Amino acid sequence: MMGRPILLASLLGLLAPPTAPGVSMKKTEEDGPLTAKRMKATQGKLEPAANGRLRIEDPKVRAVVSTGEGPKTRALLARVGEEARVAELRFTYLGATREQKPLQSGELRRQVGLKLRARDGCNVVYVMWRLEPKAGLVVSMKHNPGMSRSDDCGNGGYRTVKPRSKGAVPGLEPGSSHTLRAELQGAELRVRVDGSTVWEGELPAEALTFDGPVGLRTDNGRFDVELLSTP
Repeated sequence: MMGRPILLASLLGLLAPPTAPGVSMKKTEEDGPLTAKRMKATQGKLEPAANGRLRIEDPKVRAVVSTGEGPKTRALLARVGEEARVAELRFTYLGATREQKPLQSGELRRQVGLKLRARDGCNVVYVMWRLEPKAGLVVSMKHNPGMSRSDDCGNGGYRTVKPRSKGAVPGLEPGSSHTLRAELQGAELRVRVDGSTVWEGELPAEALTFDGPVGLRTDNGRFDVELLSTP
């Protein structure tokens, strides 16, 4: 896509206990970069931006992370369990895109969020921060057994996941910067915004019948983004 790997994270910072919202994600010289990964855009474009971030200008962007795993990675995973996963999207909101495109349902929505267990375009878990028409944090699952291409499943198979507890998210103003973090331990999911827990609950059993990498999704918004992830 860009001709060179994009460094996403020091895994040591990401694999801190998920119950500690103040955990630092800063990379130290001792930790070093344990792995480098590429973002693969499956729809729309990701362009280089300042400070190693990526710029999103297209009305619809979908991307996933291609991961690699080495001995150091496996050793770190052993500390928190093989099923522990963390994905964190750091972004600056730049406003609406020039062109606006509706969803397949016909709704015109502006949003940014994370993709979890993203096997393909028909089987994925979304953690979306919606801006318009109604602001809020929504977790949903798209599950279409036997299908893999978005052209085949369309907007079918969506299911909103009800939280056990839920909090409010701040309003997004152009120029503001925020962090959206998802912590997944088996079926248990916790979502934090700027360090505060805004969603806790359990994914449906169907969400564990497929698997895949993490990624990001945006609709009708311009963003500078940085995605960090455990394998």
